[in-house]
Amino acid sequence: MNRQPVLEGDRLVLRPLRADDWDALFAVASDREIWAVHPAHDRWQEPVFRRFFADAIAGGGAFAIVDKQSGAVIGSSRYGPLEGDEIEIGWTFLARSYWGGGFNAEMKRLMLAHALAHFDRVVFMVGADNVISRKAMGHIGGRLTDRTFQREMCGVIVPHVLFEITSESFATGPLAA
Repeated sequence: MNRQPVLEGDRLVLRPLRADDWDALFAVASDREIWAVHPAHDRWQEPVFRRFFADAIAGGGAFAIVDKQSGAVIGSSRYGPLEGDEIEIGWTFLARSYWGGGFNAEMKRLMLAHALAHFDRVVFMVGADNVISRKAMGHIGGRLTDRTFQREMCGVIVPHVLFEITSESFATGPLAA
C-alpha cells in the first residue's frame, strides 16, 4: 500500500507531508487549545512539535491536510507502519476553525477508503480520557474494542483505548458513500 498518495475530496486535499510544510503546520499546531485535552498536551510548544514533525517526515505515511478553497495547510494526519491485517490512522489534528464542520469526517473517509482497499481493518489509538477524539470516533463509525494499552506522553503513563473500523462497518457506517 502506498502510505502517502494524494487523496482528494470535495473540500480537502491530503498530500504527502514535506519538510517545507513546517511553517504552515506549526502555525496551526502552536494553538495550545488544539492540544488541551490531548495526552500530548505540550505539542503546541516548538521544540516538542519539531520532534513530532521530524518523526512524521522520517516515518513516512504523513499527510498535510489542505483546504482546497484557500490552499492553506489546516492540519495533518498519518498512516502508521504496515502491520499484518490492520493499519493505524492517527496523529491527527486540525485547526480549530475546521472543527465541527465535517472536515475531520471527510479526511477520515478519504484515508479509510484508501486503507481499507488494502487492509481488513483500520485502528485508532485514542487517549482514554480524550473526550473530543472519542466523540469524533463515534461520529465516523469507530467501534470501541476491548484492546487497551499504556503509552508515555509528557512524562506520564497515559491509558489508551483502541477503536476500529472494518471494511464491512465502513461500507454501512456514517462515512459510506
